[in-house]
Amino acid sequence: MDGIEIVTLTPENVGQYGLCGYKDAKKHAELQRKIQWMETFQPKGLTIKVITIEGGGTQGMIEYIPGEYAHRPVNAQKYLFIHCLFVGFRKEYKRRGLATLLLQECIQDACAQGRSGVTVVTRQGSFMADKPIFLKNGFHVVDQAAPDFELSVLKFNAEEPDPAFKLDMADRLAAYAKGLTVFRSAQCPYSVKNVDAILASAEQMHIPTRLIEIEDAQTAQQVPAPFGSFCIVYEGKVIADHPISHTRFMNIMQKM
Repeated sequence: MDGIEIVTLTPENVGQYGLCGYKDAKKHAELQRKIQWMETFQPKGLTIKVITIEGGGTQGMIEYIPGEYAHRPVNAQKYLFIHCLFVGFRKEYKRRGLATLLLQECIQDACAQGRSGVTVVTRQGSFMADKPIFLKNGFHVVDQAAPDFELSVLKFNAEEPDPAFKLDMADRLAAYAKGLTVFRSAQCPYSVKNVDAILASAEQMHIPTRLIEIEDAQTAQQVPAPFGSFCIVYEGKVIADHPISHTRFMNIMQKM
């Protein structure tokens, strides 16, 4: 496909290319928080790239970071870790090989950095990358976590230890056995929207509430659910393991 360009995002050029569907930081608090998060983690190796198409604008993005800073509860210190991979914001650009082009950028960077490989968490649903694209590019599943999360890896050296989910996620729930606890990180801008409304509704229902802002990788890796950047725990049980709407939250609470 002609007219393709892959651009590395910086806090300064986000407004030109957009990020996660947002372009105007003045209008969207989600993007403001994401840019601040980028400024913190880019010196630690965070890379965000977008793919643009002449006449079609930005049609995909990939975000990855050294595994020691992964915002998922994983042990992946020697790997590059992919947080996000999205392509085809317009239907006509789906299934055009854009995801593979972005993925190859990450793989090349991992090689150049002397990493052991590349790893990623996947699941079914709109908030995680789709597993088949990784399997197509040589990844294989090495670990699983409830309810349907999978950890896949592309290793450059078969003798290197596999990355893995942290084993004590369920044990951490005991610390949140009372009331409602919401974890969120600016790593995922969708974790901003609706959280204030969720907390307000919980307070109206006289439920003790607590918001934990995830500001570093260590905190993200201690979240008691595989998504890491967002989680809602109620009375010691995970009731949302990825960002949800206020309406979805109310439906969950009505059923409990």
